[in-house]
Amino acid sequence: MINIALIGLGRIGQMHGENLLLHNDFKLKYVFDLDKKLTNRIAKKFSSISINNPKIAFNDKEIDAIFIASSTSTHIKLIEEAVKYKKVIFCEKPLDLSIEKINNCKKKIKNLKPKIQLGFNRRYDPGHYSLKKDLNKGIIGRLEKIIITSRDPSPPSIKYLKVSGGIFKDMMIHDFDLLRFYLDKDELDSIFSTATNMSDKRFDKINDYELASCILNSKSGVQCIITNSRHCSFGYDQRVELFGSKGMLISGNKNLNETEVYTKSNTAQKKPLQYFFIERYKEAYKMQLNDLSKFIKKNVNPLSTFEDGRRALILAIAAKQSLKTKKQIKIKF
Repeated sequence: MINIALIGLGRIGQMHGENLLLHNDFKLKYVFDLDKKLTNRIAKKFSSISINNPKIAFNDKEIDAIFIASSTSTHIKLIEEAVKYKKVIFCEKPLDLSIEKINNCKKKIKNLKPKIQLGFNRRYDPGHYSLKKDLNKGIIGRLEKIIITSRDPSPPSIKYLKVSGGIFKDMMIHDFDLLRFYLDKDELDSIFSTATNMSDKRFDKINDYELASCILNSKSGVQCIITNSRHCSFGYDQRVELFGSKGMLISGNKNLNETEVYTKSNTAQKKPLQYFFIERYKEAYKMQLNDLSKFIKKNVNPLSTFEDGRRALILAIAAKQSLKTKKQIKIKF
């Protein structure tokens, strides 16, 4: 069994904890959160040990991996500490909101040979991943265009938005990573972005946006288009389209079930879209753990790494720069 210490017990942390409990390869030994009452409650629920300091887990030689699901501002410090103790690390995205902190961390831990998997879950989605496999098989010939649509059912709280880093660093960062996943060694070369607020004026007060779009070009000329919205009346809208010289691949939305209703007043009426990311990417989160298991047991590199997280943030920063200057920005990794 692989012994895990889970740090951070918010919504995403508890979801990871439940998945770890259900996975045959893992034992959730420790749980930690700054909220002591929450830590004790979740420890009891998960039959784990409640700890009041992550160093207890770092010092425990039985712990194989540290699972970081705490707030973004804590990620880098926890990574740097865990690496010192030779722990494998799973860290939720983003690594941090500051590229300077990430670059400094990269330098600090380089000689310690860190083993870090980053939580870009969409790479693991069965539909999105199948596009990658079919693309590699040459089914659609030469890749020419990627279109990614991502729309949330409703915006997060203003409290969350104020510390999120904005739509590019918090939301579109997933799509930047997915672009790089499909492009593989063909890195992105330039970006132009636009963003606006139409219906929710709260975003104006915090200098953020509810609608954003980016056009990016890869070094080989592949055109990439991302559209994001913080609200969507018909649910969690997640679609990916790969267009090539010989055809097209699409990974579409998931409904609550695939039943279609035909009546006198409607045809092909479907159930609503799966409501939000935990439901929509349920299988992806499980596949992440399979990857983590192979990473620990067989030293097989995961689909998403520290460097993927660093480069995704660089793209988010470039998008914000483009928006500010109203110019196309050359990307430098």
